Amino acid sequence: MRLNRSELAVPGSRTDFFEKAARSESDIIFLDLEDSVAVNEKKSARKNIIEAINDINWKKKSLSIRINAGDTIFMEDDIKEILKFTSNKLDMIMLPKVNSAKDVLKLDKLVSKYEKKYNRKKRLGFEIIIETGLGLINVESIALASKRNEALHFGAADLAASIGARVNNIGGVNESYGVLENKLKNKRNFFLNDMWHYALFKILLTAHSFGMRAVDCPFGDFSDNLGFKAAAKSAYNMGFDGKMVIHPKQIDIANKLFSPTNEEIKEAKQILAQMKLAEKKGKGAIAFKGKLLDIVSIKQAKNIVEMEKKILKGIYKK
Repeated sequence: MRLNRSELAVPGSRTDFFEKAARSESDIIFLDLEDSVAVNEKKSARKNIIEAINDINWKKKSLSIRINAGDTIFMEDDIKEILKFTSNKLDMIMLPKVNSAKDVLKLDKLVSKYEKKYNRKKRLGFEIIIETGLGLINVESIALASKRNEALHFGAADLAASIGARVNNIGGVNESYGVLENKLKNKRNFFLNDMWHYALFKILLTAHSFGMRAVDCPFGDFSDNLGFKAAAKSAYNMGFDGKMVIHPKQIDIANKLFSPTNEEIKEAKQILAQMKLAEKKGKGAIAFKGKLLDIVSIKQAKNIVEMEKKILKGIYKK
């Protein structure tokens, strides 16, 4: 699985951002044809993105294009022109507002058609954004709809609009969403809840169950580094692979928080060494720093060590 700690959104209409994005430390760049581009700029943005992919040195970054949704008049032209004119630097297509497996199957059919027609050498992967009520309900069939599916993304803003949720900040908290302590208390504390916990967990569970990456939504207030850190740390501890970012200053924070710490790496290597010794003695579990370690501990430790190797080698592409 490619590194996906940070995924920077770059509007296709903002050509002044392209070189800056290429010089950034983001693992993945997605060039956007959808929400960040006005209707009258869709065609010019598509041309901009094609030229940028072909001409700019993106180094080892993975490149993705967010096309327009399947129910728009732009979708097929997006795919046709992208596959006809882009070089093999392109790695993935990102599909927004996916409601059902049919949306993914439609994309797969079109991409397969134009890959064959234009003799594409690289088979493109898919990133799927779950950002509607129907999409969340159908997430399992969506994940299984194509072998090209690599990642499930959470889209909080559009999901909020889809279900009528009130949000103060994209990807942030609503300070009114919570519970109050029992009225028998003299001083009643208010406990803030996360309105997106169910959606996040369902997307994460589905993605990792079917061998896909799970990517958390953007954090809209890019002036609030503390809020972004809290959201990213929560997603990392839940098990997410990374986070969409909308501003370059969020990249380093995401890369750091979605990478194992030096302490985690050191302990993971110690665990693997101890378990190797235990295996030689015919033991399936050992005590380590006051904790019982077994086969699950080995898997977790291996994941951390493998992640470190990818980061050190700069393995962004498959």
